[in-house]
Parts: sequence; structure tokens; C-alpha cells
Amino acid sequence: MHALDWAMICAYFALMIVIGWWSHKRVSDVKDFFTAGGRMPWWLAGISHHMSGYSAVLFVAYAGVAYTTGVTVYFWGFASIGIGVGIGSWLFAARWNRLRSKLGVASPLEYLAQRYNVPTQQALAWSGSLLKIFDIAAKWFAVATLLHVFAGLDYNLGILITGAVTLVYCTIGGLWADALTDFGQFVIQAIAAIVMIVVVLGKLGGISALWTMWDKLPENHVDPVTSKYTTVFLLVYVLVKTLEYNGGMWNLAQRYMAAPNTQAARRGARLSSALYLLWPLVLMFPMFAAPLLIPGIKDPTQSYAIMTTTFLPPGLVGLVLAGIFSHTMAMVSSDANAISAVITRDMIPAMVRRTREWTDVQGLKAARITTVVFVALTMLVATQAQNLGGVLQIVVNWVAALMGPISIPLLLGMLPWFRRCGPRAALVSWAGGLIAYGLCYYVFEANQTVLIATPILVSLALYAGLGLIAPERSAVTDEIVDTVNTDDDVDRTKAGTTVPA
Repeated sequence: MHALDWAMICAYFALMIVIGWWSHKRVSDVKDFFTAGGRMPWWLAGISHHMSGYSAVLFVAYAGVAYTTGVTVYFWGFASIGIGVGIGSWLFAARWNRLRSKLGVASPLEYLAQRYNVPTQQALAWSGSLLKIFDIAAKWFAVATLLHVFAGLDYNLGILITGAVTLVYCTIGGLWADALTDFGQFVIQAIAAIVMIVVVLGKLGGISALWTMWDKLPENHVDPVTSKYTTVFLLVYVLVKTLEYNGGMWNLAQRYMAAPNTQAARRGARLSSALYLLWPLVLMFPMFAAPLLIPGIKDPTQSYAIMTTTFLPPGLVGLVLAGIFSHTMAMVSSDANAISAVITRDMIPAMVRRTREWTDVQGLKAARITTVVFVALTMLVATQAQNLGGVLQIVVNWVAALMGPISIPLLLGMLPWFRRCGPRAALVSWAGGLIAYGLCYYVFEANQTVLIATPILVSLALYAGLGLIAPERSAVTDEIVDTVNTDDDVDRTKAGTTVPA
């Protein structure tokens, strides 16, 4: 890459660190670190929710799918999220917010110890944290792949550079730093995306390519579903993403919790939903056009990087690469904050009794140390991503398939229709879903649709079924469920008004 490109990337990294340092002044205790003290405006919560939901995997693995099969990747990869988050704006956003404002919850899993019991909380915490290590490792490897194509940088060095910068700002600034850098990254990424579209349209003959390009694409590239990515696969993905992006992916629950009240939480979710339905089309247009501009490449996952380095002048290459970085750094910093919350608020106190008496200063220090350790571990695993099946294998098969068993007890436990489901239903549904995944993957070698659908459907059936057949209703459960489902004066407060945590 040209010196101008490196200057652009270095300026981007420096800006992220400056924002993190500024955010450091706004963090005085653990609740500030994990939920921004419930003071995050709805528009920032919405943009942060959106930016924290996808990464450089879009520009590597999903770009490869777009190159080989066309627009279907938008429908199952992003429209499904937009629909799911839209459902969540009605079903989950306000309930997450009430957990913070009414019950003082700072971690997405904190309420599970009382809603079910400590063993259930720990099972979900440990399995979810382990899954997230591999999920984030895939994101690091995706960024390293792009750096390798753009600049010939060694994969491990690319992981180290992006990981170190992310670690600095998310460790010192907490959720405030995550959200503010998300906003800055969104602006940078928007400029980069528009630049890329302008260049691609120029190569295709002008703005008319926006509506004339599609007939020139390979056969079936404009079909929403294909023989591999079927209608059933799409519908299953809507179910998976509804759970994953409304709290199953713990970091996104924090955006709802960080809003000042339930109205703001809902508005933030609706903004994020709209962005997921519209903005990926802007980002992916060059990917859909790639077969016309760079036909016959050997590795489709490198298509976006090849177009960038081939068509853009010095300086703009660095801008686009910074825009790509923004996705991964937004997601990883967000995930690291959520995992740190779970570890310090849920896992460590269950193992070491004296940590339950930590002061605010001690808790904040532990949160930052945990963040460092977790991110470092994901970077180490990222160096082995190729041996684990590659980026798409991890993100689609592992994460999508295993997210359901982990998120069903967490999310459905807040809804009044499942108040009869107790710890037995939660643990059996969790274990049953994981066992179903193991059988489908290792024994029956099921296709991708079956592999993703079976664990979540088995977990859902076991959770709901046991709640009906063997109910475990208690006064504590009823109190928690009623609290998170009851509107009151706090909910009717005008959005933007600060609510005490």
C-alpha cells in the first residue's frame, strides 16, 4: 500500500484511542463501564447496536458468497437481522431496559441466578463465553486476511495490530468508548462505502448501472434463495437472528440496557432494524458487481479486497480499509465489554465468595483486567482460525447453530408466557440443543439448514414443553417476570431523560 494509505489507517487508529481516552473520564464505576450508567441517547444506542452486529466477515466470507451466489446473502445474512431486531424492538428492548432500571442489573446474565438458579446461570455463562472466543477469533482472522491482501502483512501481525488498538480503547473507556467509537466508525465506514460505490459505478458505465447491472450477472445471482440457501434456511435464520441480535449476543442487550428508558430503548432498536434492512445494500453493491469487474478469481473471499486495491487511488485504499476495520473493532470491543460483564458480575462471584464484596474501584479494575485477558485469548485463537474450518464455518455453522440453545432460556425467561419454565426447563433445553448440534454435525453430517435449525428448534421445544408438563413456578420468578413486563412512570418518561441505574 501507498504511504497515504498507511497514514489514513494510522489516523483512524489514533482517533479511536483518543475517543477511548475521552470516554475514560465518564467511567467512575462498574455500571458506567458496562451500561453507560443508563445515559446513552437512543440514536447512539441504535447506531452502536447496528455497528456492533457485524464485522469484517462481511467483506471476506460474505463477499465470497455474494461473488459466487449473488443477492441471497443479503436476505439471509442481513434482512433476517433487520426483521429480527424489528421484532425485538417490540418484544425485548424494553424488558432489557427494565432489568437495569428496576433491578439494577449490569450484566445480561445477572438476573438468571434469581430467575432460575446459579447452576443455570453458570452453564449459560461458561458455554456462551467459550463460543464467543471462537466467534471473535473469526473476526480477527477476517481482518488479518484483508490486511494480508491489501498490504502483504503477515496474518498474525495483522491480528496483533488490530487487537492491540481495540484493546486500548475498550479497556479504558468501557461501553461509552464502544458506543462513541461505533458512531465515529459508522461515519468513516459510510464515507468509505460511498467512495467504493462511486468507483464501481464508474467502472460499470455510470449511475444507470444501479438498475441495469442485474441482467448481466451470472444466472441465479438475483434470486433471494438458492438450492443451498433455501427458503427454509432463510426462515430459520430469521428465528436465529431474532434471538441472537436481541440479547443472545450479549453485547447487543447492553445497548438496550444503556438507554435512559424503555421508550429510548425501543427507538434505538427500530433505528438499528432500519439500518440492517437498508445499509447492507449500500455496502454490498460492489460485492454483487464483482463478477462483472473481476471475473474468474481463485478465492472469492478476496474479491472485495482485490477490487479495492485494483480500482482505488492511494489514500482511498486506506480509507476503505479503515472502514472495514471499523466493523470488526466495533463488534469485538462490544463483545469484550459484554463478556467482561458476565465474567466479573456472574462467573467470578459464583466461584470466589469474597469478590461479592468488591468496592466500585475493585470491580472496575477487575472488569478492565478481564477485558484484557479475554481479548488476548481471542487473538491467540485467531491464529488457528484456518485449522478450525475458516471464517464462514465458524460464523455460520458454529455461532448460528449454538446461539439458540444459549439464548432461549435467557430471552424467553423474561416473557410472561414462559413464567412456568424453571431451571429444569432451562438446563434441559440448553443441553438438549447442544447434544442435537453434536449429533447433526458429527454423527449424521447434516446439511447446513438442518445443522442450524435443529439445535434451536430442539431447545425451544424442550423449554416450552417442560414448562407445560413440569412447571416450576415460584414467587421470586413471578416477581422478576412481573417487574420486567410492567410499564410505570419510568417507561412513560420522555426519551432522553436520565433514569437512575
